[in-house]
Order: sequence, then structure tokens, then C-alpha cells
Amino acid sequence: MPGLSGAERTTTVVIGTGLPGLAIATELRRRGVDSIIVSRLESPGGQPQKPAHQRCDDAEAASIQERNEILRHLRNYASSHQLDIRSDTSAVLLDKMGPGAEASLHRWAVHTPDGVLLADHIVLTRCAHSQLRRMLTDLGISIGTNLVAAMRAIGIYLVGVGELITPTPKEVLRQAKVVGQAISAKVYPDSVPSVLTGSFPALPAI
Repeated sequence: MPGLSGAERTTTVVIGTGLPGLAIATELRRRGVDSIIVSRLESPGGQPQKPAHQRCDDAEAASIQERNEILRHLRNYASSHQLDIRSDTSAVLLDKMGPGAEASLHRWAVHTPDGVLLADHIVLTRCAHSQLRRMLTDLGISIGTNLVAAMRAIGIYLVGVGELITPTPKEVLRQAKVVGQAISAKVYPDSVPSVLTGSFPALPAI
């Protein structure tokens, strides 16, 4: 794969700088896993991929204040711990690296207008299930009936992505913790390290 000599290397690329992206980036940082957060994933036609259908019921209206409070805490954490958030950078292409690739520990090359990011894990935070299935098919990956399992097997994780509706803020935090633990266990297979720094002060219990 040409042009990888100057690529940046990280453990995880998080795609999406909203609440789900900040939640998983914070969880990874607390577990000692480095990440780079980019704004979005472009579709093959060059347009940003649309999120799954949004909730428009009373439950969503009631959660706006909660979501804003969580976002405030996550942004404060991101700022104080200098998370690598690139709000003006989008991913334009995901390449799965084959055997013998230059970076043997990195399974993915994430192409952006600013260069290539090499990572072993990718977290998607805005993508409809139909788009995910199409993306995996384009990569030549057999999906079967369990989309999430197929994605995890190749190092792609979902946070904040629902089949029909957008998950609630509490569900997003739960997903971030589950995915953070799964990635941390891959990075540190012998012993999962204790949380390094920071916390979610005053966030609702899950």
C-alpha cells in the first residue's frame, strides 16, 4: 500500500466528535489506550454519511438536558487531558491492511485529507446498519447474521449506533464502557490496567 511511510500511528481511530465519540475517547484514555478522533466518515460519493434515524419522541425531548450535561463533562475531560480531537478532519477511506503490510500491528489505514492514520481498532459513531453492511461487503467481509460480531472480529466497534433509533445518553455511555473494555483487553491481553486518570464526575449512574 503506497504512501504509508509518513503515516501517523495510533491504537484506535474514533470517527465522530459528538457525544459518542467523546465518550469512547474518554473511556479509552482512562484505560491507557491512545486514540485519534476525527469528525466523520465520508461516503464513497464524498458526502458525509447520514446517521441512523433520530428519535423524535418524548423520551428524546426529556434527555436533551441530560445529554448537554454529559457533553459538558466530556468536553471538560477532553480539554484537561488533551485528547487528540481533529474536528476539521474527516476519514475519506478505510483500507484493511493485508498480511505483510508495513505496519504489522495495525489492521487499518484511515485515509484523511491530511494524511493516513494507522490503527488496529476503529470506532464508528454515526452510521446506519445498512451502510455498515454495505461497507463490510465492499471490503469483501462475510457478515452472516451478527453484524456486531463480524465487525469486532476485524477491529471495528460501534458506539452510539442503533438499529432503528439513536441510543439514549445513558445507553451511549454504557456502550462506550463496553467497547472501551473490549479494546483495552485486546491492547493489554495479559492484564487490564487500572484506570489511569480522571473520571466522569456527576454523570448519571448507568
